[in-house]
Amino acid sequence: MNEIIAILAAAVVAAGGFVWRNKLVTKLKAIENPTKKDKRIRKLASLLIGAALYVVVTQLIILIFGEPDKRAISVELAPARMNFLGLDISETILYSWVIILGLILLALILRVTVIRHLKDEPSGVQNVLELMIEKITQYTKSTAHGVGDFFAAYVFSVAAFLVGCSVVELFGFRTPASDITMTGALAILSFIFINIYGFRVKGFGGRVKSMATPTAFILPIRIVTDLAVPVSLASRLFGNMLGGLVIMDLLYTALGSYAVGIPSVAGLYFNVFHPLLQAFIFVTLTLKFINEATE
Repeated sequence: MNEIIAILAAAVVAAGGFVWRNKLVTKLKAIENPTKKDKRIRKLASLLIGAALYVVVTQLIILIFGEPDKRAISVELAPARMNFLGLDISETILYSWVIILGLILLALILRVTVIRHLKDEPSGVQNVLELMIEKITQYTKSTAHGVGDFFAAYVFSVAAFLVGCSVVELFGFRTPASDITMTGALAILSFIFINIYGFRVKGFGGRVKSMATPTAFILPIRIVTDLAVPVSLASRLFGNMLGGLVIMDLLYTALGSYAVGIPSVAGLYFNVFHPLLQAFIFVTLTLKFINEATE
């Protein structure tokens, strides 16, 4: 009964707002130079109509499907564990395997359908692939001097994996990037490459000497600083991705029955743009650290 009353009231408000807005539009057309106040009132009428229609839609959903179950916010730092083929693993590990398998299958499909039939004048998918590889290679070499094409491939692989993590989150699953063990593994791998390139470019003696410049007293500090690099990379990615997960849960809980449409719009940022931004930051910081190690 309450839902029906709310729907009728909101429908009346929406209809009244529609009539009011039409009158304002007619008035503004008659005025040669409308003021900002007049335009602001028209926007207010549009907001009123939108809010009323939103109430109508949400109350209709409640009327048809009933009230959603109320739940308390519960965020676990460690992901849930599950049994998979006799293995006790976390759900994010399983999602990571799915992402890796998906990337391998995509690479095989491209190998058979596109790379096998490369043309001198690229078009379609080949054009997109060449453009992506060219941009990533240019960015890698311009950000970290002295690295070869191999590291561009590593950067591309990390970026593709993190994009896969954002796709997993779009389907309502916990992103592997919100698991500190996964971000730690990526950070340790990047840390290994940072030091490999540092020793390869400068040699062992040159690398130690650069860390002891301008005085040998700062060598222990530089060692501790370098050891903190993987901790920083892992914690930054983990904290930002977990934060996005918590914010989306807070939004769903706060809206309750009105969680229609708004979470989808917020999800475009927290489930799409935000993960892509974090992938870019992770890759850029890795390249910056390599550049410092090879200078």
